[in-house]
Amino acid sequence: MDNQLFEELKKIVKGDVVTDDASLMQYSHDASLFEVKPKVVIFPKDEEDVENVVTFVDKHKKEHPDLSITGRSAGTDMGGGSINDSIILAFGKYFNHTPTIKGEIATTEPGVFYRDFEKLTLSQNLIFPSYPASKSICAMGGIVNNNSGGEKSLQYGKTENFVKRVKVVLHDGKAYEFSKLTEKEVKKKMLQKNLEGEIYKKMYTLITKNYEELEKAKPHVSKNSAGYCLWNVYDKENKTFDLTRLWVGAQGTLGMLLEADLQLVPVHKHRQMMVVFLKDMSHLGEIINEVLPYKPESFESYDDNTLKLALRFFPEFAEQLGINGMIQAGFAFLPAFLMMATGKLPKLILQIDFTGDDPQALHEKIIELKQKLLPIHPSISVAVEKQEDKYWLVRRESFNLLRKKIHDKHTAPFIDDFVINPQKTAEIIPQITDIIKQHPEFIFTVAGHVGDGNYHIIPLVDIRNPKVRKFIPEIAKQVYEIIVKSGGSITGEHNDGLIRTPYLEQMYGEKIIKLFEETKEIFDPQNIFNPRKKVHGSLEYAMNHLRQNF
Repeated sequence: MDNQLFEELKKIVKGDVVTDDASLMQYSHDASLFEVKPKVVIFPKDEEDVENVVTFVDKHKKEHPDLSITGRSAGTDMGGGSINDSIILAFGKYFNHTPTIKGEIATTEPGVFYRDFEKLTLSQNLIFPSYPASKSICAMGGIVNNNSGGEKSLQYGKTENFVKRVKVVLHDGKAYEFSKLTEKEVKKKMLQKNLEGEIYKKMYTLITKNYEELEKAKPHVSKNSAGYCLWNVYDKENKTFDLTRLWVGAQGTLGMLLEADLQLVPVHKHRQMMVVFLKDMSHLGEIINEVLPYKPESFESYDDNTLKLALRFFPEFAEQLGINGMIQAGFAFLPAFLMMATGKLPKLILQIDFTGDDPQALHEKIIELKQKLLPIHPSISVAVEKQEDKYWLVRRESFNLLRKKIHDKHTAPFIDDFVINPQKTAEIIPQITDIIKQHPEFIFTVAGHVGDGNYHIIPLVDIRNPKVRKFIPEIAKQVYEIIVKSGGSITGEHNDGLIRTPYLEQMYGEKIIKLFEETKEIFDPQNIFNPRKKVHGSLEYAMNHLRQNF
């Protein structure tokens, strides 16, 4: 960005405009494998700042084609969705005012950390149930823009089910609101002689004209954040049209999010957990079939590699938790240490979590399910009221450990979020792990939401190794061939970013990709918002921006 442009930009922003090396380097990374250095980082102070920056970029885009804007909240994106080589709009500093709650609806800004948001909702015995595993470090803007999900999504679904309204800045530099409309209201919107009317008219035409094709393209799995979810916008049966269902998960490629109204749900008073230890995966499909009819709130899993790594690097793991956490971790991991010492470490650990307001009903459900599983002969443990915390400690913190640097290895999230039919787990997971096993440079773990069929395979690698850098796209292509053939999705929660956008055509085919491109053109004709994500992604660009060090 030349000096004249930069000076003009500074004059129109009340917030902070920074270009120092330390800030640019900090915002060159998120939780992904990539490094993309921006030209400037802007901390907008208010809505007017956001509008002015968008207007500035839209005005100068033709003369300066490299100008663009990427919104960023906490920067925990694992796919490279919150990094860009032009302008970063960082919402964490000023767009973090305390949310408001009216009834069961919370209104939040994008820079609010989920941990703060949750404290407020829990004070009113409410919770936003689609929070991700990174809930201690992520922010609400990323949750909405990525259509996040997590351990409670089996019962409640993903973020798309809970966003009732969004306030956004579109490419003309003006703020608009989107919410669910009746067909009559949509047709009234289409008559407006402004950008909002134009968008409703073009999107309604695109979706209704291609309705059958879009219905066929929708992945028949529990979760999906791949591409634009065009099939979710028009409810033909109930005659409603809801562009929040497109906006959620669009990864900031259609405009800038200012605030969102989110539906909350009551917190259940009691919980009990069944923990199942499997020697192998041969009966996993049967177990899933028996468990799901009992409607657990969450149904999680992690493999022996996850547990082995947590045990192997236990001192580093415990150090991250502090004194109290270290003591808790010691008690939680003691049985696992004993199992490893005797060579009896289970191949897979399943956590089946039930919640409700009647503890006796929960107890009866656990007993009944245990009897159902007895013919399969798994090893079963039951945790009641607070005892389940130690199992969640293993599940959550062992995963967090893998996200930290371990000696010369670091997590490499590139096939970290695929979704399959859960009944196909025992068939498909070994096919995928066999691909990775062909490359000894990749140490990997398997964890995820087994009830949803949503798995997180997180390899540990030395990213400086040329073989690792060469094999990342090759492994991804082979894995996604298996996922697509099974009717699954290449991303259920983490979204596309730089890493998966190049594979969307492999998943959807050329015709659906054209509809994605038309959608982007309708909202963002000059491609000013978060380029290379969702459409026009380049595998070459992504691989050329792999980090050299962590």
